[in-house]
Amino acid sequence: MMHSLFSFSALAALISLSSCDSDPVNQVTLPENLQISALVSETGLAEITAQADLTNFYTATVWTGTDSIQFQEASGNFSWQLPAPGTYAYRVRAHTTATDFIEKSDSLIWFVDTSNSGSFPSTGYSTPTSYPGYTLVWSDEFSGNALSADWVYDIGTGNSGWGNNELQYYTNQNVRVQQGVLEITAKKEPFNTSQYTSTRIKTQGQKSWKYGRIDIRAAMPQGQGIWPALWMLGDAFSSVGWPHCGEIDIMEMIGGQGNNDRTTHGTAHWFNNGHASHTGSKTISSGTLADKFHVYSIIWNPQSITWLLDDQVYNTLSITNAQFSAFHEPFFFIFNVAVGGNWPGSPNASTSFPQSMYVDYVRVFQ
Repeated sequence: MMHSLFSFSALAALISLSSCDSDPVNQVTLPENLQISALVSETGLAEITAQADLTNFYTATVWTGTDSIQFQEASGNFSWQLPAPGTYAYRVRAHTTATDFIEKSDSLIWFVDTSNSGSFPSTGYSTPTSYPGYTLVWSDEFSGNALSADWVYDIGTGNSGWGNNELQYYTNQNVRVQQGVLEITAKKEPFNTSQYTSTRIKTQGQKSWKYGRIDIRAAMPQGQGIWPALWMLGDAFSSVGWPHCGEIDIMEMIGGQGNNDRTTHGTAHWFNNGHASHTGSKTISSGTLADKFHVYSIIWNPQSITWLLDDQVYNTLSITNAQFSAFHEPFFFIFNVAVGGNWPGSPNASTSFPQSMYVDYVRVFQ
């Protein structure tokens, strides 16, 4: 991506010219609705994207200690190779003129994962690659060494801990694809204002589906305060918000003592004059959901959503009533491992880290 350095001397010259030529009668309209986002690759390539209304050009400043580097782009797309792992403050300005702008600031984070992840289970339940009356329309077998372009990241702490007072900071670093398995790892490590890190990936804006059978073969993490989830949100989330968009939780587990580490929860959320939900759960007879792979499934059609664990039905919701209109629209996937939050509570002295969720495959049949 081409970019140009925006020097302080050039900026000073522009300011000087602007002050000499300014017309007090003319009022400049400032840009509006500035949105910024950033991703840092495993190799430290930082990509910053900015978008605003009523904008002529953008500038970005990245600080490396006491030094800084400046960029100017008409497109709002910036890329830069970070010199070393660490945290870098950056600022983006959307300009009408050199001296008329709005701005936002955030941080770029690059760290190298040197931890040794635990080995994933070698046994467990499996499902076929075909079913009578269905066609396999999409799958991810995680057979390469990186996520496909169908997946993007949520970064940061969200709004009030992603709406649940969760404790982790989501990065694009706590994930790996190797030996045919996706691994998402929650770690206890200070990062920005958080004491834990993890990863949350999604197919939002890339892939979504309405109806079908969905199979996800996965092995869970475990422990108090650990909250893995394999779930879906309606495509309308970006326009109508939650719970109006609908939510289908194919699998959630809240780790801890008793049956927690051995129970999967299948839930739907929607709007019906306020938040409404329907949930069911299934507890395995022995061991935990971390001991081996299980297959978490839904069968979703115009009449109902049915949840299955290892092909055993444990929950069904009829969706024929008008209040369930959200469930007759496309949904996208979200996979994540949260730490803490309103439902599981916080980790305690019994919780060991790191904790990983392993996904062998996800398949969509229609």
